Amino acid sequence: MDLPEDPRHKRRENNGCPYQDLYIYYLEGRLKPVADMFRDNFIGNWEEENFSFLFFSSPARHEVENLVRTQPHLTFLDSFQMSYDQWQTEKFSAQHHGQFRILPAWQARPNQNTETAKKTILLDPGVVFGNGMHPTTGDCLKAMELAFRLTPPQTILDLGTGTGVLALAAAQLGGKKILAVDLNPLAAKTALKNVGLNELKRSVLVAQGRAENCIDFPADLVVANIHYEVMQALVLSKGFLQKKKFILSGLLRSEAKALAEILAKLPLNVQKMWTHDGIWHTFYGGTGDISKQDD
Repeated sequence: MDLPEDPRHKRRENNGCPYQDLYIYYLEGRLKPVADMFRDNFIGNWEEENFSFLFFSSPARHEVENLVRTQPHLTFLDSFQMSYDQWQTEKFSAQHHGQFRILPAWQARPNQNTETAKKTILLDPGVVFGNGMHPTTGDCLKAMELAFRLTPPQTILDLGTGTGVLALAAAQLGGKKILAVDLNPLAAKTALKNVGLNELKRSVLVAQGRAENCIDFPADLVVANIHYEVMQALVLSKGFLQKKKFILSGLLRSEAKALAEILAKLPLNVQKMWTHDGIWHTFYGGTGDISKQDD
């Protein structure tokens, strides 16, 4: 007689990753929060404008249909099934970026006798994008190391934080007060979870809100790996010019060219620029001559 497969065996084969197959339900409209809305198989709700993407670890068509009946402003549009690696576009694994080592939270911490020079960041991205494997993340980390060399920023504003990986890196480098902001509630919830995993709640505060509403907050360094339309509004704001240093990323070629033209008209300096495969662009600079502050 065949015995049912032990799900723990499947998890071991996936190096302990708690996410296997994803069941995604696409709805028009935003959910009204209700206590105990779903079972334990519910991963999260990604909201985009007036649409909701509900993620589950097992089929949940019945639960979603009940939800739509009880909240008639919602409309069921479609459903999808894919592996976690397909959703993240690649398998999330340990990686190195300069001083940093980013580890999936479900992997064991590195031996304290090895990799002692590395600053370890534990990350559980869930279904939020930002697992550290995108080239813009690596370039932002390079820029951040540069920003912390001689005159380390004490206060940092991370706009469009996603999973919180850049805010966590700033804290690891010695940032004392970091505000990590994301418009998407699920991203803010995920970033907060990662702050807890890394025991950095004293240094990093996570908030859900618009980047444009937070740019006036006082900070030595502003980091924005974000949509160009939002970034354009940020750099044209009075609050942006009050920051000593900036890191701007997530820009395609045409967007980077347009941003460079805007920055050239402002009283600041671009010290360095990174380009990955001629596609993704990252700017590092600040007000005044920061070349005297950074090597």
